[in-house]
Amino acid sequence: MSAAEVFHGRTAVITGASSGIGAGLARHAAALGMRLVLADIAADRLTAFAEELRATGAEVEPVVTDVADPASVTALADRAYERFGVVDLLVNNAGIMSMGWSWEIPAERWDAMLRINIGGYVNGIRAFVPRMLERGEKAWVVNVSSVGGMLPSPLMAPYSVTKFGTLALTESLHHEMLMKGAPIQVSVVTPGSVKSEIFRAARPGESLPPEVTAFNEHLQTLADEHGLTAEEHAERVFERVAEGKYWAIPQPEQLFPALQPRTDMILRQENPRLPQG
Repeated sequence: MSAAEVFHGRTAVITGASSGIGAGLARHAAALGMRLVLADIAADRLTAFAEELRATGAEVEPVVTDVADPASVTALADRAYERFGVVDLLVNNAGIMSMGWSWEIPAERWDAMLRINIGGYVNGIRAFVPRMLERGEKAWVVNVSSVGGMLPSPLMAPYSVTKFGTLALTESLHHEMLMKGAPIQVSVVTPGSVKSEIFRAARPGESLPPEVTAFNEHLQTLADEHGLTAEEHAERVFERVAEGKYWAIPQPEQLFPALQPRTDMILRQENPRLPQG
């Protein structure tokens, strides 16, 4: 079945929804005819984005949410169920980026990455999955990881750590739903280069080492010149999830050529080497 056939008329909750990948997912969900509960910590941006989608005819409930705060995410769930009575699809997407030498990134930034990029997903699962289980009907939990969840990178250790963690969390949840015999499909998304401001938003200051600045600019250029638009990315994600896939890999051409050498390196117990280019 197509994504439109599967998701039309259903209700989605999307975190980190007002920009980047999250906004692309929200726009595509609206185009599929879904009712939307949009969560973000940026209140003004969230309000403006909700109005944009309402102008297209979508039913939208914006909820200012700090995903790192369990009470805030519980309040998000309460609002979603009060407004629409049901949540069919939860997309855990909210996240932040930090770059630098792993020993120089401030402790508070490490803590923020862990609380938002991992804790935010845990909070979403704890707030929504029990209600999905109680309902006992078909539902979906989609966690957004990254190609960086399979390919660790220098100069962005907190991001790699949290995206690897997302893979572990998601696969654990998948197995738990199978053990429960629950009709809840769990999927993980591994975006590659997507046109967004994530690297500009994490751009280091003038005082940081030139290697960090150069790497940041390189990644942003790749996204600008070779990335999918957020809407193209969303379309691929929804189609894969609608097909029942656990692995919602929207850009296999960016992941697989690097994943096979990494797998071979692990199986051969070789020391990791920094890729060239």
